[in-house]
Amino acid sequence: MKKQQKYRSKKKNAAPAWLPVALGVGLVILGVALFAALKNAESVSAAQTNSVVPMPVSYPAPPLALQNINGESESLQDFLGNVVLVNNWATWCPPCKAEMPSLQKYYEAHKEQGFTIVAVEAGEGKDEVAQFVNSFGLTFHVWLDPNGEALKAFKNGSLPNSYVIDATGMTRFAWTGEISYDMLEKFITPLLNPPQARN
Repeated sequence: MKKQQKYRSKKKNAAPAWLPVALGVGLVILGVALFAALKNAESVSAAQTNSVVPMPVSYPAPPLALQNINGESESLQDFLGNVVLVNNWATWCPPCKAEMPSLQKYYEAHKEQGFTIVAVEAGEGKDEVAQFVNSFGLTFHVWLDPNGEALKAFKNGSLPNSYVIDATGMTRFAWTGEISYDMLEKFITPLLNPPQARN
């Protein structure tokens, strides 16, 4: 009789058989949801910054001079007193194309603060480059570099690559890879003059 009561008591306190299965399924679903959320957060973060952070450098800008798409000769020396972003790119390069809207947007926002962009196209002819410039609505300086002079001057053959030259002619930052608008704001804007008052 006592044994029977003991057995009944144990049976009363035992967890239902389905409970461990339900807990296991719940934990799996929770794990999958957390993984998806983290993955989504990572992709959003990567899209905002493009995972490219510039490297601080310090050396004089190279003595680079080339023709622009209008056939006029220009040199980096011409822009002394301005902050210049030299962007080496090519019409066939996907990340180069991807960053152009950010470059144009940043240029429009800061050109009144002594900022300019010199975009040096590596290899293509004038017609192809002019077509690209028109299709993207680019209004900053675009140079033609059929012999890769800019790539040699900056000792970097990867595209795109970009260099920030301050108003004194010193190279301050170097990028290799696509640049986002947020990165431009973070690293270039502190070097700029306050906006000029417009009459």
